[in-house]
Amino acid sequence: MSNRALLEVIALDAQDAVAAQAGGADRLELVTDMAADGLTPPLKTFAAIRAAVDIPLRVMLRSTDGFAAGDVDALVRDAQALRGEGAEEFVLGFLDGTGEPDMEAVRALVSALPGCRWTFHRAIDRAASRDALRKELAGLPGLDTYLTAGSALGVDDGLPVLVAEAARRGEPGYEPRILVGGGLRLSHVPVLRDAGIDAVHIGGASRPLGWAGPVSAEAVAGWRAVLDA
Repeated sequence: MSNRALLEVIALDAQDAVAAQAGGADRLELVTDMAADGLTPPLKTFAAIRAAVDIPLRVMLRSTDGFAAGDVDALVRDAQALRGEGAEEFVLGFLDGTGEPDMEAVRALVSALPGCRWTFHRAIDRAASRDALRKELAGLPGLDTYLTAGSALGVDDGLPVLVAEAARRGEPGYEPRILVGGGLRLSHVPVLRDAGIDAVHIGGASRPLGWAGPVSAEAVAGWRAVLDA
């Protein structure tokens, strides 16, 4: 089995997806509307991206800016429609008003996605207690990844938390893979790799022209090279 680190890149459309795969991405996170930090993409966008590339895709399930679930029934319908279109991997995460995980919303979506693997996203960085959240989510079927910066402020602030959590891998609640994203820079990678963290997630870092521009295969390849060094 390869020990190659996982590089996940945000894709908004098929052009992004093709460039990310060409640059060496292992997986894509599909979203729309980055002004709201990424919402559920339209079915036609998923279908176009799925037809354009053959690497794994994780699809965002999120209907509104922030970390409240909003209309859970609508999210479940979106999840089922995407599943029907062939989506097999997802990204989700919801908190209630006190910063506790919204288990009702999470369970509703997970139960609509039997057999699917999923990431709990950066809602963990806004949780009242990261440790309590991890332990409450432990054992939910399909949860294999936490997307986190270690802090709501980004990786610069969260690096010590990420390193400490990596050292707890295998403890209850700490089995899922740590996927680092949120203010991530190339200079963070050696520290993360030394801590045993083997997965990173990039969005703006893959787009030299910013969110108004496309993913650059060359930018992705730069990350690939540092991860593989």
